[in-house]
Amino acid sequence: MQAVQFSEHGDTDVIEYGEFPDPEPADDEVLVDVKAAALNHLDIWTRRGLPGIDLEMPHIPGSDAAGVVTEVGADVDRFEAGDHVAVSAGVSCGSCEFCRDGEPTMCVDFHILGEHVRGVHAEQAAVPADNLVPVPDHVDWEVAGSASLVFQTAWRMLVTRADLQPGEKVLVLGASGGVGHAALQIAKYVGAEVYATASSEEKLDYAEELGADEVINYEQEDFDDAIRDITGYRGVDVVVDHIGAATWNKSLASLAKGGRIVTCGATTGPNPETDVNRIFWNQLEVIGSTMGTPGEVDDVLELVWEGEFEPRVRDTLPMSETARAHEMLQEREGFGKVVVRPDSEL
Repeated sequence: MQAVQFSEHGDTDVIEYGEFPDPEPADDEVLVDVKAAALNHLDIWTRRGLPGIDLEMPHIPGSDAAGVVTEVGADVDRFEAGDHVAVSAGVSCGSCEFCRDGEPTMCVDFHILGEHVRGVHAEQAAVPADNLVPVPDHVDWEVAGSASLVFQTAWRMLVTRADLQPGEKVLVLGASGGVGHAALQIAKYVGAEVYATASSEEKLDYAEELGADEVINYEQEDFDDAIRDITGYRGVDVVVDHIGAATWNKSLASLAKGGRIVTCGATTGPNPETDVNRIFWNQLEVIGSTMGTPGEVDDVLELVWEGEFEPRVRDTLPMSETARAHEMLQEREGFGKVVVRPDSEL
């Protein structure tokens, strides 16, 4: 088969699209003929190299994909050939104390397809059956292949971890990115008042189309000052911050007393200076969140399949142009997801 791959960490020039041995599904796996796959910032960090993760090379990246089942392992009874499926990339052991308590994202052996092990940006992928979600036949491949990671992440962040309530005020940073544009839609669905940041007027227009009540261009003004002005110095109840070092203290400053900051990542760095005085004096909560449970995935993707939520696709490229797709994410070009499709599908 043809697969996106790299044999060493580095810039986009390490990415190749070429021959790779066909996968053979294990007894608990399903072989998927990939129709569309989406990139996430995780793909950039994996390509550059993450501390503590020693990948088997060559590595196939990719945590998001959708396609058609072509073969099932001997122990699989949830799927059969011809089914449409999407990948949910979080893998847990199923037997540790956290898994047994219904919290697989806290599993002691939790890992992500495409980050810790080979991923799904290829013509074919052998995926554990537990990591597949049925997709109705009417759903476009670009939608099915781009929704899972960001919508499950944003759903768990806001609905489960931050316990967002109708009428609360939410600030979504980086609303033009994958998690950001999913969080914006979910917050609006819950019934919150949504504030969104982005770096250009075009991106802000898109955010308003998706339901943002107020938008802030962070290239033109400090978003924490803007939030204080908009809210009469009250602040917001929840901040969604997946950016990290560059925004952390401004995010804390944007919160009302008793507010919550929820984070799932740190694209600008994992070790910000933090204002401890503000945290304890204003009685703020700092909440971490990772991916989603199977039930959370089912809940949010059902809303995607029904059209309640929309994964915006900024561009679709052949897999042979995956290096260009990485550049689009790195340079923050456009709004929403970048999708790649096997060259044989185009």
